[in-house]
Amino acid sequence: MTFDRELISNGNPMEAIVGFSRAVRVGPFVSVGGTAPVGEDGKTVGIGDVAAQTRRCIEIIKAALEQAGSGLHHVIRTRVILTDINDWKAAIDVRKEYFRDVRPVDTIMAIDRFVNPEWLVEFEADAIISDWTA
Repeated sequence: MTFDRELISNGNPMEAIVGFSRAVRVGPFVSVGGTAPVGEDGKTVGIGDVAAQTRRCIEIIKAALEQAGSGLHHVIRTRVILTDINDWKAAIDVRKEYFRDVRPVDTIMAIDRFVNPEWLVEFEADAIISDWTA
């Protein structure tokens, strides 16, 4: 069995420059890569506010999943990447708003910094398309 590969873009000009996609769908699987808290204007959302940044990341992921034919209700894994592990609860409190009933597996980790120092969090998600047929 072979699967088609669909690249999902949100129009970020860095996609072509760096060579990445917001998400990739292969068969019934959708992976959304590191999603930063960037607004439609290209500027960081919620500077200094990890909860606002987490919410923005999840909303971007939601749009990418819907574009791929999936949705937040089909998420099977999330990854929360923070610059300060002490911010984990604020980020997870927002994550719960979206995933309390879905209950995907989760990883929470901290790194030294992101490309943009205003970013406190990036978020990743993997999902399925439950009504997919080959």
